[in-house]
Amino acid sequence: MRTTDTVHVVRGEEEVFLRTAHLFETATDIRCAANNFATWTWVRAQGGQAAGQEPRREGLRVRKLYRSGMLLDPTWARRIATARDRHGAQVRVATEEINETIILDGRVAILAGDQQAGERSYSLISQPETVQGVSSLFEAAWRSATELDVYDARVAEIRQIAPQVLDLLGQGVKDEAAARTLGLGVRTYRRRVAELMDALGADSRFQAGLRARELGLV
Repeated sequence: MRTTDTVHVVRGEEEVFLRTAHLFETATDIRCAANNFATWTWVRAQGGQAAGQEPRREGLRVRKLYRSGMLLDPTWARRIATARDRHGAQVRVATEEINETIILDGRVAILAGDQQAGERSYSLISQPETVQGVSSLFEAAWRSATELDVYDARVAEIRQIAPQVLDLLGQGVKDEAAARTLGLGVRTYRRRVAELMDALGADSRFQAGLRARELGLV
């Protein structure tokens, strides 16, 4: 662990859990942003409030911001919807890469860092000005993000064929042959590829493949 005044840098989920469990137990406002499925898995051990695994506490407000590519996985799309419907979380979807963070009561920010040897680093920040800056970034991303229902309806069709499209792209199959495989016209297939790239925040088909692997979609 490295410590700089009010910033503690820890490595591994166990240590960050031990240092923050009491904060989750008493928090009344939790803001969470994630680009992929793996970043905040340890939060479920905190009692579930941020992950939506337990009934919502009275007076607790939870806002969750997810990267759009996560909605391409049917299992996670259902879990995200459950967090909102059953546990009262507000959920929005961002198409751009977001700063992966959890903010507790505007007083503590947890930033996800790099991953080495299977362990991720986390910065635990309580310095007021820095937490305020992180909060401002979250709020800006939240304002520009799309409500879950709206975005989910937008990607529902492409989600059904995303695994096949990604597989065909990965094999380098030409558009005409890929379209025939899926029973689509070439123009429709290319539109679906463009929609998939948009959901993954990718500028090219190659980048779409990389993003899909990062998210565990392929």
